[in-house]
Amino acid sequence: MRIVIQRVSRASVTINGNITGKIERGLLLLAGIHETDTKEQADWCCTKIPKLRVFEDDEGKMNRSVKDINGGLLVVSQFTLYGNSKKGTRPSFIEAARPETAEPLYDYMIEKLRTESNLNVQSGEFGAMMDVELVNDGPVTLILEK
Repeated sequence: MRIVIQRVSRASVTINGNITGKIERGLLLLAGIHETDTKEQADWCCTKIPKLRVFEDDEGKMNRSVKDINGGLLVVSQFTLYGNSKKGTRPSFIEAARPETAEPLYDYMIEKLRTESNLNVQSGEFGAMMDVELVNDGPVTLILEK
């Protein structure tokens, strides 16, 4: 599992002109699911992400988590995170999980984040063409892999 985590002032997902997910201060999670990923990887990520200390405390140090600030999480599926462009000019996505594997794991991850973090968790729509809008705060961007 590969997740690009961006600290945001705000972020939203729009599909066909309709906003399907929107958060204010929090984390945008672009989630790529590998063909061999299981619930074990999702569990690890869902436990770690709400605790990542990437928000500043009163002294300006990154000591607070999204949970500490009662922020939001916006989860967007992104199979292109497993794009391999080493050969040629057209990326290969062979390592990305097929939809029948990836979608249930994506849904599992969203539900786990909702129930265990008690944060406002919003999402895009698996497999949809989405417009993702964000204001990257910092910028702070991390890559989490399990």
